[in-house]
Amino acid sequence: MRALYLVLLFHASLQLQCDKRNIRAHIGGEFILICKYDTNHFLYSKKYWCRGNSGNTCEILVDSESASKTKNTHRSVIIDAGRRGLLVKVTNLQFDDSGVYWVGIDKIYADIMTSVSVVVTQVPVSKPRLWPLSSLADRLTCWGKSVTVRCDSERGTDIQYAWYLKDILLYHSSDLSLHCSLVEKDSEYYCVASNDINSENSDLVSVQVLMPADSSCIYVVKIQGQPIYDCADRMSTTTVQPTPLSTCQPTTRVNSSTRNLTLLINHTDHNPFFRRTWSGLPLWYSLLRWSSFASLLIILSATLQCIKTRHRKHAKRRKKVCFRQHRHLAQRP
Repeated sequence: MRALYLVLLFHASLQLQCDKRNIRAHIGGEFILICKYDTNHFLYSKKYWCRGNSGNTCEILVDSESASKTKNTHRSVIIDAGRRGLLVKVTNLQFDDSGVYWVGIDKIYADIMTSVSVVVTQVPVSKPRLWPLSSLADRLTCWGKSVTVRCDSERGTDIQYAWYLKDILLYHSSDLSLHCSLVEKDSEYYCVASNDINSENSDLVSVQVLMPADSSCIYVVKIQGQPIYDCADRMSTTTVQPTPLSTCQPTTRVNSSTRNLTLLINHTDHNPFFRRTWSGLPLWYSLLRWSSFASLLIILSATLQCIKTRHRKHAKRRKKVCFRQHRHLAQRP
C-alpha cells in the first residue's frame, strides 16, 4: 500500500511541478511561483491556490476562473498561461501570511496538488549612517557646546538602535548627545542597528578632547563623510600652555613675536574691560557705542524742543501784529 502511494505521488509530481517548494520573503514584499503541468490532459482544467496544512482541507484563496473571492484575493493572483505554464503571484506580504500553501489542478475523484512552504520575515537591517544634527563646520565643540549625532538605517523593519563606547552599552537610542560632562577623554563611539533578522554596526565617531571640562571644554568630533574643522584659534586665545595642535591642524613653528601676541590676547581675555560680551564685542567698545547713541538722542531731542519754542514765539508775534492792524483799522474814521 505504501509503495502504491509513492508511485501515485511520483506520478502526480510529473503532472505538476513548481520551481520552488520553500519561499522566504520579507514583510511588504512579494513572491512569484512558476509551475509546469501536463497540458495534454489538464489544459482546460481549473487551477487554484489554497492555504492549509492538508490538501484535502485547504482554503482556496483564488483560482484561474476567478470564482473564489476571499479577503486575500486582491493580493493573490493565479494565471494559467497554457503551454507556457502556471503563475502564482502574492504581493504586500504580512507576517500572518506564513504557512503551507498548495497549487492544485481540479480533477475528478482526486485533484493534483503540490505543496509550498512560505515564511515571511522582517526586512534585514542595512548598515546605519551617521550625521550631526547641527553642522560641525559651525565649530560648536570649540566653545564647549553640545553636539547630537543621529544613527539611521535606510532599510529594515522594527529597527532598534543602541550606542556603545568601545564595548560598553551606553543607552538604547538613535541619537548620541555629546557634551562636556561626557567627553572627558579621547573616545570612540559606534551605533548598532538591529532587529530579529540581523544587526549592523556603524562607522566610528571619534572624539578628541583638547581641553577638559574643568578648564574650558574644547573637543573635536570626527565623522566619516562629514567636514573636518579645527579649534586652533580657540586654543590660542584660551591657554598659554603647550597644546596638542596636531589634533586640530598641522603643527607649525611659532616665533617670539607671535608668542608675545598670544600672551597679550590671553591677558586681554581675562581683563573684564576687554572681555567679550554676549555679542562678541569688547566691553569698552559696547559702552562707547551705546554712549554715542544716547548722546545722539539727547541732541536730537534738544533740537526738536528748540524748533518748537521758536515756532511758538513766531506764532505769538504774528498774532500781535494782526491784532494791531485790526485795532488801527477800527480807529480810522
